[in-house]
Amino acid sequence: MTRTVTRRMSATLKAVVAAVKLVAAEEIMPRYLKVAHQRKSDGSLCTDADIAAQAALTKKLQAILNVPVLGEEMAAADQHAIWQSGSGGLWCIDPIDGTSNFVRGLPYFAVSVALLREGKSVSGVVYDPVADEVFAAEQGEGTFLNGEKLVGREVVGTLDQALASVDLKRLSVKLVAQLASHPPYCSQRNFGASALDWCYTAAGRYDVYLHGGQKLWDYAAGLLILRESGGQACCIESDDFAQGDIWQRSVIAARDEKLFEEWKSWIRAQQ
Repeated sequence: MTRTVTRRMSATLKAVVAAVKLVAAEEIMPRYLKVAHQRKSDGSLCTDADIAAQAALTKKLQAILNVPVLGEEMAAADQHAIWQSGSGGLWCIDPIDGTSNFVRGLPYFAVSVALLREGKSVSGVVYDPVADEVFAAEQGEGTFLNGEKLVGREVVGTLDQALASVDLKRLSVKLVAQLASHPPYCSQRNFGASALDWCYTAAGRYDVYLHGGQKLWDYAAGLLILRESGGQACCIESDDFAQGDIWQRSVIAARDEKLFEEWKSWIRAQQ
């Protein structure tokens, strides 16, 4: 039975949500299906919407709390410098997670914002402007969907019944082969926006989640949102997610503890 909780989002978290929604309305959605794009040095896409949204978010977030902002659309050297100097607090943002979807008109992308202190996320917001869904969390205060306490759907009881979100990139060849030939779950999805994948796992829309390697801005908000919903996550290589390389961490996750352990054990047995 789901326990009723009456807590609400703090004023600061509400301010972040409002800022994110305003930037999405002013800088992102007017460019949806209309914006040119280019490829960055790592092969990923970037658009004018990414750049404009990052600049607008930086201004609005620093008005809420004036700490450095680490954004996806920065040079790697700048990102590393901000990380090294931001132990007292920093914003980590992905202005459009799922830019390839955004460019092609696939309605699965999001704005992701996290506040980190001493390298750990203490609040996070992920906003899907197409569905108009805001997932938000604060450390120790739970996860919210559109301002109300998140009540996720009941997840399945065993792995063979599960709906899995699996991104095959950066997984080992052996693991990919096993997933393709002998999947332990019932069905699989991958829609290409990591921040939303975390949130969908928190909400029970996905039962289990696997990703071969995420950047800091891919998991900073989503990890907190999952954990505050009662979910668990680790890396393929380590039970302690925090021990992974901050710039590229693999992900094993689920909201249900029993399902998480079953999923983790199966994955590691294939390595």
